[in-house]
Order: sequence, then structure tokens, then C-alpha cells
Amino acid sequence: MKVLLIGGTGTISMEISHKLLEQGHTLYLLNRGSQNKRFSGYQNLVEVTVDINNEAEVAEKIKELEFDAVVDFIAFVPAHLERDVRLFKGKTKQFIFISSASAYQKPLSDYRVTESTPLSNPYWGYSRDKIACEEYLMERYRDDGFPITIVRPSHTYDDKYIPLGVHGDKGSWQVVKRMLEGKPVIIHGDGTSLWTMTHNSDFAKGFIGLMGNIHAIGESVQITSDESLTWNQVYTAIARVLNVELKPYYVPSDFLSKCSGYDFTGSLIGDKANSVVFDNTKLKRLVPEFVATKRFDQGIREVIENVLSNPNLQELDPEFDNWCDRVISAMEDAVKKV
Repeated sequence: MKVLLIGGTGTISMEISHKLLEQGHTLYLLNRGSQNKRFSGYQNLVEVTVDINNEAEVAEKIKELEFDAVVDFIAFVPAHLERDVRLFKGKTKQFIFISSASAYQKPLSDYRVTESTPLSNPYWGYSRDKIACEEYLMERYRDDGFPITIVRPSHTYDDKYIPLGVHGDKGSWQVVKRMLEGKPVIIHGDGTSLWTMTHNSDFAKGFIGLMGNIHAIGESVQITSDESLTWNQVYTAIARVLNVELKPYYVPSDFLSKCSGYDFTGSLIGDKANSVVFDNTKLKRLVPEFVATKRFDQGIREVIENVLSNPNLQELDPEFDNWCDRVISAMEDAVKKV
């Protein structure tokens, strides 16, 4: 296949890029080129070095090209997709948009999530924008025959990212550092809600199976692991790899969303505070060979070992560290006053 990825070097897309190259597909990477050195040595890589927002320059660079699939990993609002339709209409057999499982209705009426679960998230602008993107693309498919496929990832992680529920703007390292120092770490709610973590290598298997798949045209498909975990299990697995005692401090999600300093309304109330179990029946019907094989306790060990061995992945966040201490102190003071 001839595949164009807009982006192609992020948490989700990096593994997809590697697998496409390994499988011998011709991969066009349309981005600014700053991360493409990771793919050096592949003869089937074509770099299209341009800012996607420079529509005229992009149109010039692709004017003689046609693709089996085009994927936009960095479209977040309908205007991005309006541009993509102008650029790629008539030039691709399939256009894949990366939406988000956070677009599903909150609160859920059924913890089991399928592609037919309604899309409605009043708590998170990011999710509402993704919903608007989906609606625009479905309109283009119905009215113009634009060959779209919508993919909804959930919480996907790679070897540089320790996935957690509550962390600061600089990532999760400061929470890990608190664990290593024997400090309590904030877990939203009581830690018993169900969640799904998907390693990017598993996500890539399902995703590539949708590429060039005629049965995926006009469809929305979620790609996740089948493994369900409580947040207590997530944090416990991390603590075990670190060989430290987990000292959880449970704080209601609603309280966290109202605390000043960080906005957790979208990421918690509109997402992680809800129990979700994904039904991947549709994906497995479209891609019969798909199976997620990276169990979380295995994947997180690989991630932590990589993070611990790479200081550049250990970004300190003293502001968030102090914020955690203040939240815990406020909760303790409230208990004493009751």
C-alpha cells in the first residue's frame, strides 16, 4: 500500500509508522521532519516535509501523488478536516480520522462501550470537538462519497509514557517520583472504577488491519485492549515494578475538578472517573486476526524500565508536587473538622 500519515511520530502513530515500514509498505510522512530520524535506514520511507497548516504548499507537494490510505493524527477541530477534504478528495481510497473514545456519552448508561454508544460529552471541549469532526466527516461520506473511516482510541501508551489518572502538565514522572520517595499519591475516587490501557503495539495491529479494508469505509471503529483494570490495579502494578509500597490517597473526582491550579473536569469527570469496558467485537469482525497481547503488568514494566534509564524522560514538576501536598492537607484538615 501507499500510505500517507499526517504526523506519524506520536504516541499512537510512531508504532504504526514502524510496522508499515517493516511490512514493506510505501510510507509518506507529512510533517515538519523533526522526529523522522527515528526511521533512518528504511528505503520505503518518503518524507513530505511541510507544515500541514500551509495548505497551498501541501497541495503543491502532493499534486502528482495518490494514496491507498491517508491518516490524519493531528486533526482536532472540523476546520482541520475541511482542509483535509480539499487536499485529498479524489487522491485517496481511504481517509482515516483519529477520534477519541472520550467522545462517548458521560455519564454512561451502560459501562459496556460499543461503537453504537451515543456520542455526548458535556464536560470536555476536546471531546465535543472530536464529535463535531466525526459528524462533519460522516456528512462528507453520505453526501459526497468521501471514503472515511473513523477510529476511536482510548488510553494508549508507549515506552516513554507511564499512564496515570492524575498528573500535572509536565507528565507523570512527578507522581512516580512521589512513589519512589514514599509519599502518598492521589488516586481519583476510590480507585475501583474500571479502565482500559492499550499498548501502542497492540493498537497498531488493529489499526493497520483497517487500512485498505473495504468493509471499514463509512464505519466508526474503536481499538482497545480487552483487559479491564481498576485504577487501584494500575497504580499497584506501577508500584510493584518500582519495588515500593503504594501509598494511595483517595480524593473524590468532583473535588479534584473544583480545585484551583489544574482543570480535571474534562480528563476526570468527562473521561477517567467513569467505568468503561470496551467491546471490540466490531474490530475483530473487520480484522479477524486482531488480538491485544500486551498485558498491562508486562507493558508497564517495559515502560518504567525505559523511563528509569532515560533521564530525559524524567521531567520534574515541583508545582504539581506542591499541589498534591496542598490537596492532601486540605482533605486531612476537613476530616479533622467533622
